[in-house]
Amino acid sequence: MMVIRPIQKNDFAELVKIADESGHGFTSLPNNEELLASKITRSEASFKKTVDCPQDEGYLFVLENTETGEVLGTSAIEAAVGLDDAFYHYHLSKVIHSSRTLNVYNPVEILTLCNDYTGATELCTLFLREKARKNGNGKLLSKVRFMFIKEHEDRFADTLLAEMRGVSDENGKSPFWKWLEEHFFSMDFPTADYLTGIGQKVFIAELMPKYPIYVNLLSKEAQAVVGEVHEKTKPAIQLLKNEGFTFNGYVDIFDAGPTVEAKLNNIRTVRSSSHKKVIIGDNPGGQNIMIANTELENFRATLAALSFDENCDDIIISAKIAEALQVSEGDIVRIATV
Repeated sequence: MMVIRPIQKNDFAELVKIADESGHGFTSLPNNEELLASKITRSEASFKKTVDCPQDEGYLFVLENTETGEVLGTSAIEAAVGLDDAFYHYHLSKVIHSSRTLNVYNPVEILTLCNDYTGATELCTLFLREKARKNGNGKLLSKVRFMFIKEHEDRFADTLLAEMRGVSDENGKSPFWKWLEEHFFSMDFPTADYLTGIGQKVFIAELMPKYPIYVNLLSKEAQAVVGEVHEKTKPAIQLLKNEGFTFNGYVDIFDAGPTVEAKLNNIRTVRSSSHKKVIIGDNPGGQNIMIANTELENFRATLAALSFDENCDDIIISAKIAEALQVSEGDIVRIATV
């Protein structure tokens, strides 16, 4: 059975493998063992922490095959970004250059460096290993975060965002960064991406252009990828759009990948989720639903084919599912359709 749970120290070796497989452009999971160990420590502390408003907590989840013990993916939530380190974006907007005398009217796109998402909750570190990309595992790994956030609303902001990986090739070369590198930096994209991932962001403020960048002055290759996603990221952004996330012109400062956002209670999974009381027994099966306990430190969630009545307060689950979710008869669970 596939189960989502908080990461633990003994998952370290598996997390290192996932970081290695994730490749270039996956800023939140750099291939650095010291940093990965600190991410696990921070996550464990966050789950244990008493919180009444979002601060610097980071919650890291893993997808585990309970039959083999193998960790097959990760996803994470940053409670509030930009409170300790500046959280940068470029905002894509337009300025008008016009002259009535000359009868000229030219709308021009510009990129302006900003920190507009400071304090928002970020969905991040979503990666599913190749062999597990089936049977709804990706949807579970992504969407279960909405159920967790709804269950523990005081720990998170009302605005949720997700930075999507921008366009780069198999060697980690980004057309957008190539232009920035030529004019403002002296390091390649993987290096800049890695430094950001390990928390060394001061070079951004020191070297990034302070004034708006006219998009039409970028190289043609760089212009073409502004707001576009990496080929492997297309399913992820489509999933978020289906949930109600929108692109409002914010792009990553390194690869120009889009950032999408939504208000918590406008998200489809959140709106459709509900609490049910557990009855342990035989369920004839039905549609695939996500089902999660209401715990914090001992959070568990899975995907199962279950029959249930939306108008009934109860749901019947098998003893195997109850064991996986660490719930007993009469406990409350949260469910949502996939």
